[in-house]
Amino acid sequence: MSFDAEKVRRDFPILHQEVHGRPLVYLDSAATSQKPQAVLDAVSRYYERDNANVHRAVYELAARATRDYENARATVASHLRATDPREIVFVRGATEAINLVAQAWGRSNVGEGDEILVTGMEHHSNIVPWQILCEEKGATLRVAPLDDAGDVILEEYEKLLSPRTRLVALVHVSNALGTVNPVEEMGALARDRGIPVLVDGAQALPHMEVDVQNLGVDFYAFSGHKAFAPMGIGALWARSEHLEAMPPWQGGGEMIASVSFEKSTWNDIPWKFEAGTPNVGGAVGLAAALEYLERVGLDAVAAWESELLAYGTEVLGEVPGLEMVGRARRKAGVLSFVLDFAHPHDVGTILDREGIAVRTGHHCAQPVMERYGVPATVRASLALYNSREDLDELARGLAVVREMFG
Repeated sequence: MSFDAEKVRRDFPILHQEVHGRPLVYLDSAATSQKPQAVLDAVSRYYERDNANVHRAVYELAARATRDYENARATVASHLRATDPREIVFVRGATEAINLVAQAWGRSNVGEGDEILVTGMEHHSNIVPWQILCEEKGATLRVAPLDDAGDVILEEYEKLLSPRTRLVALVHVSNALGTVNPVEEMGALARDRGIPVLVDGAQALPHMEVDVQNLGVDFYAFSGHKAFAPMGIGALWARSEHLEAMPPWQGGGEMIASVSFEKSTWNDIPWKFEAGTPNVGGAVGLAAALEYLERVGLDAVAAWESELLAYGTEVLGEVPGLEMVGRARRKAGVLSFVLDFAHPHDVGTILDREGIAVRTGHHCAQPVMERYGVPATVRASLALYNSREDLDELARGLAVVREMFG
């Protein structure tokens, strides 16, 4: 499928503005993506026509809101190639999804002396929930190390899989390095030993096809706001046998079948994990975003972003004093770097004055910064609406930085 970058760019209204008197160059999609008009329209239509609480009333607006919400669940299931929409739990984002598994699955399956295995490139959201669980249960967090390029050392990963390993939790695409992990291979090594696998897919879903059946994992978490959907919505996919066995992790309305002062019983899956009023408008926006991605074509998106990544790597390689952080064999659209003449925070501030939005800091991945001996990096992250001209502008902005620091 061919890719028309300029046509795609026209779909995103926010990109057509000036910042500090210069055309906006948005290179921070790994933090949050911008939203196409199709998503803005879908959310607006929901609030203009259908807004009501779901599942709990017999009037027409509530029926339409319930239809919208459950249709969105079916859209997410289809996009992930899940076998059943009931395997989709709506959450606020990948962080909440991982915490849900840590609490509802982890408390029932992890005990003293057990181990949870993560990789050295994880976002804090895929570290801290497991640390909390390990501290509570007397378990141990193990870490598969990275090589200098930013790839997991698979031989060391395999050695860490032991009879004590209760779960592998790994990122699909690193937000700090851009590394695309070989999830199928890593998952198979765990599965052969009877170890379930959770994948943080927040950085993968906007950039590539995700088929949870082919991945062969047990849990897959993602955030809508990184995939062109509104903030405050995401989903957890989990195999139905896990969801059926897991107790609820939050109590309240919707997640119950019956309540008395003596005992409460729980709703069916997935609703027993969706306590309280859900973000129906967010779910509608998420469905619209996934439908938009499918219309554009994720294969075409992946090919375009691969071209941009190669071009950006070449362009930045010509900047004096610039060192790339993360040169994995397979990468998604993340360009992380440091300059030998300016601190990342200063770089970000000056680039902003040039109309260029990049992220600076540790990117909620402090162990990655420690592994590569840097306090922070500048991160330019790409999406389907970016162009070669954006990367040329980044290089121009870095030349301005160099002039200012001599």
